[in-house]
Amino acid sequence: MADRPRPDPRPHSSAGGSPRDRYLTIYGRRPVLAALRNPDLQVDRVHLAHNAEGASATEIEDVARELGIEVVRASPDRVKLLAGNGRHDQGVVADVVAPSMRALSDWLENPPLAAEVLVLDGVRTPANVGMILRTATAAGLSGVVVPFSGVSELGPLVIKASAGVAFTAPVLRTRTAVEALTLLRQARFRVYGLTGSGGTSLYDARFAARSAFVLGNESDGLTVEARRHVQVELRIPMAGDVESLNVASAAAVLSFELLRRRLGDRPE
Repeated sequence: MADRPRPDPRPHSSAGGSPRDRYLTIYGRRPVLAALRNPDLQVDRVHLAHNAEGASATEIEDVARELGIEVVRASPDRVKLLAGNGRHDQGVVADVVAPSMRALSDWLENPPLAAEVLVLDGVRTPANVGMILRTATAAGLSGVVVPFSGVSELGPLVIKASAGVAFTAPVLRTRTAVEALTLLRQARFRVYGLTGSGGTSLYDARFAARSAFVLGNESDGLTVEARRHVQVELRIPMAGDVESLNVASAAAVLSFELLRRRLGDRPE
């Protein structure tokens, strides 16, 4: 098996950053082996528990070494800590390079003059996070802010729901949604929030060149803290007797309305 080029482990910016801003951590023997065998993915390192044995563990170690990927043997507790999951790691964790993922603060050092960003606020269902990443990437949005706190971890369930797009999606990391909104407003982004009671229809609104759209919790909507930063509340008009959409569905409607507008602005 030919050696695959090793990923560049350096941060995305000269300011540096946490490795968590550059990698997706996956766990479980089948997901890790699938990542190793995927020529479109770059695995930086594999962690195997000392007590990980059997044919699948041996295969993971053999494939990783054939590809020139570092394999680190660690205690089971260390592997569980790295996985962030105490039940399903199966004694193996891998760091996969996510080339488009970076810290929001780094991205804001030189943001585009025109940019559309989603900010996830308390979206805890992995399937919804994954589908939002897939939709936003398909619609060409500039980024999706996925905070480390208050939002589902970017693990195997998110990756599965995104159909693998999570590895290459333009993910922007920050500690909390409120921190993200503070940074975005400082960078002169106008902040819009999707709510069921918004005073402005999504289809009638005029958006700033730099716009951030906050998507709230599946059941409770936007948190009080995030809502304080919202400058315009938007609603998606409903023709039927439906109170609201699932957050991933709402994100899809929003994302493709933004794409429709961008396509409409292009000269023929």
